[in-house]
Amino acid sequence: MTATVPPTPPSSSPEDAIPGEAAASDRVELAHGYVPDDARFANDDLLPVPVERRTWTTYNFAALWIGMAHNIPSWLLASGLVALGMDWKQAVFTIALANVIVLAPMLLTGHAGPKYGIPFPVLARASFGLRGANLPALIRAAVACAWFGIQTWIGGVGIFTLLGKVFGGWANAGEIGGQPWTLWLCFTLFWALELAIIYRGMDALRRFENWAAPFVLVGAVVLLVWVAVKAGGLGPLLDQPSALGWGADFWPVFLPSLMGMIAFWATLSLNIPDFTRFGAGQRAQIWGQSLGLPTTMTFFALLSVFVTSGSQAVYGVAIWDPVQLVARTDNVFGLLFGLVTVLIATISVNIAANVVSPAYDLANLAPRFISFKGGALITGVVGVVIMPWKLTETPELYIFTWLGLVGGLLGTVAGILIADYWIVRRTVLDLADLYRPGGRYWYRAGWNWRAVAAFVVGGVLAVGGSHSAPGKGPFPADGLIPFLKPLADYGWAVGLASSLVLYVALTGRERRAGERVT
Repeated sequence: MTATVPPTPPSSSPEDAIPGEAAASDRVELAHGYVPDDARFANDDLLPVPVERRTWTTYNFAALWIGMAHNIPSWLLASGLVALGMDWKQAVFTIALANVIVLAPMLLTGHAGPKYGIPFPVLARASFGLRGANLPALIRAAVACAWFGIQTWIGGVGIFTLLGKVFGGWANAGEIGGQPWTLWLCFTLFWALELAIIYRGMDALRRFENWAAPFVLVGAVVLLVWVAVKAGGLGPLLDQPSALGWGADFWPVFLPSLMGMIAFWATLSLNIPDFTRFGAGQRAQIWGQSLGLPTTMTFFALLSVFVTSGSQAVYGVAIWDPVQLVARTDNVFGLLFGLVTVLIATISVNIAANVVSPAYDLANLAPRFISFKGGALITGVVGVVIMPWKLTETPELYIFTWLGLVGGLLGTVAGILIADYWIVRRTVLDLADLYRPGGRYWYRAGWNWRAVAAFVVGGVLAVGGSHSAPGKGPFPADGLIPFLKPLADYGWAVGLASSLVLYVALTGRERRAGERVT
């Protein structure tokens, strides 16, 4: 069922406008022939996707998640938890639970995509205002740029390592900035390849993910079979007991680790409308994501543990990095197959998870000057300039500091989006007004103070207690705000719950005072 939302003239009081009855339909689009023309808030990339172009199926969404989940950082999640003292069963359980939890906000925010055809920054206008939406959009863009740099560096190192085994001598090349120039060459070429693919647009990304997902899955299984055959079994790692047990020592590590694992995909729980806007309907995005995310991440965690266990039996040491494991073989075909798998796996996740979102977010900042392709290029440059590879130097810095801080802030934004779209508006939006200054989402000068207040309070509660062990992070040992330190281990949950409750409370107060929010 498809409906249109006709353009309505701006009212003197935006809150007095009445949502069109058609907005309750399954799929909504702008009235035929109406195109928002204010270049400050609209361009071709931010406008709703026409219903006839919302064609992504369940398989497309499942393939998207399979392609994104099968990457080196995902593989290394289990090793990071084992390094913190968990056994493999505890690590896999933590990862599986985290992905079941994060699926819920993913489906809730993803609902607006197939229904209205809008990307994340446009959805954020309903709660934050036409101008205020730049606040969550830029936070999401900054996180994505950092992730883009991390993934690109990891991919470049993987290419460098495997090509070094094929050709030899690469590691002994002259150094630039403390690294062999051949490593910088691999990094640069990989960076350029990623941007070239996304520059061709979302249809090219869909086609790439459709065949990349099964290829990477087959590659991971081949790696498991190879190491199991060489080991004659899966080795002693599976028999290693937990250093933490299941008692008092386990929970202080489990809870912040769970938040860190949630934060791994918390970025996508915000900008998933960037993809679901191309969905053929709610069934496609719900089933596609449900089949693609938690099952794939759990399977991949198990795969990483089994392969690493086999490597311990073969080489006498647990090799968690799949690139380093493949590099142990002297078979040229095996090395080249591993190289292609690493390339496709890293490109698959990096483009979808870390370029699409900031491309839309930056376009939303200045639609007149920045297109989707321009935003993608800016993301590529920023992702290199900030040198985010430093964040992966230790498990403590990676899981507790980086993922914990990111999770707290993004959880806060997710709470506001969910509260506004599901509780306040009951999924009913005026599509035309999302692009019109002076409309119902203009609030005051383009900003909704309720959303900003909920974000500030929720953000402070979520990350204000951030702390680091002495010498292992950027925060003071007692926390940035000492009395909030107990909340720091639950940053994502604290941010989401507190911002959601506060936003609903502030909205309800205004309604009781007689001021309409919509």
